[in-house]
Amino acid sequence: MKTDKIIILALLAVLNFTHILDFMIMMPLGNYLMPKLNINEQQFSILIAAYAISAGVSSFISAFFVNQYDRKLILLLAYFGFLIGTLGCGFSNDYHTLLIARTVAGILGGLISAQLIAIISDIIPFEKRGMAMGVVMSSFAVASTIGVPLSLKMANITDDWHTPFQAVAAIGLVIWVAVFFGIPSMRQYIQEKSLDRFSVLSTILKDNKQLAALFFSFLMFFGHFIIIPFINPFLEFNMGYSRQETPEIYFYGGAAAFVASFSMGYVADKIGKLVTFMICTFVSLPLVYLVTHLPAWEWSTVTYLFGVWFFFSTGRSVCSQSLISNVSPPEFRGSFQSFNSFVQQIGSGLAALVAGILVDQNTKTHQLIRYENLGYLSIGVLAVSIVFGYFIFKNDEAK
Repeated sequence: MKTDKIIILALLAVLNFTHILDFMIMMPLGNYLMPKLNINEQQFSILIAAYAISAGVSSFISAFFVNQYDRKLILLLAYFGFLIGTLGCGFSNDYHTLLIARTVAGILGGLISAQLIAIISDIIPFEKRGMAMGVVMSSFAVASTIGVPLSLKMANITDDWHTPFQAVAAIGLVIWVAVFFGIPSMRQYIQEKSLDRFSVLSTILKDNKQLAALFFSFLMFFGHFIIIPFINPFLEFNMGYSRQETPEIYFYGGAAAFVASFSMGYVADKIGKLVTFMICTFVSLPLVYLVTHLPAWEWSTVTYLFGVWFFFSTGRSVCSQSLISNVSPPEFRGSFQSFNSFVQQIGSGLAALVAGILVDQNTKTHQLIRYENLGYLSIGVLAVSIVFGYFIFKNDEAK
């Protein structure tokens, strides 16, 4: 891979690190925010869903014009607005102000994921895209390994949940400058402004494979995120692990995800993206059951479980996004990825809302009630995604 492409992928990865961290850090802060802001599990799930759903709406709207502008320009504008919303979270002092700030961050953040995947798809051929996608998606692993544990420790040390958001905004400003100077203009697939804006939607509606790929993407995100928002409260309030211990699952899990981002991307390019996806998803099903029906294990065993789960979940994600990236023609790729971002965000936002509805909390002990039902739902949705993915991508060149 040429040096210029390596630099672009590295910059996209560090940008995605802050983007993912901002989204991820809200979920393990549940056992901080619910007591501090005096909110219940439904209100907490709304805070998570507000980002995802607003990001989904902005992704949908942007799909009608992003192909007419430089991908770099869209990325820079979206990222700057996202940082403003994140900074707003860092200075929110009540539930409603935080909800507004999360919504603002989501509206602008919704444009980021689509542009990242579109740029990767533009500069990297499909046969090498698994590894490239793994490089950029390794930022999820770094966010888990370093970002989330460090953020939680900062919140513990300062006894202030605002600190992680303030730190993300400060780091993000430096990254914005680096992206401005380090990534060239991405104008090669700009459409003529005279083109009917709604042609991008009609193109997808007429293509059964693109429609199916979007639904497949929705299933993946809903099935994964349905159990995520309440993991930290479950570990502390139900299982009795301390607030000082729980950040470790993100460290070890993130380390496993980092390895998976590169190794599973390489494996996918060698043996096939579809078969690698199916293996990773199938193996993850019993792991989901264990996470949501956790026995009274030693903490070291729990961290091992989460490490294995993170590994196969990341492998599943790398492969699925590589497969989805190839279903649209280059001239419509930016718009298609905006729609893809839309269904992903709606999937994760809806998952958070459903989780908040299905789970109750003991007001005295804060213990979660019926958390295991989320595991059953996750397993069912992910199992369907295996079958769905096979029929969508079975004829694709996956090597």
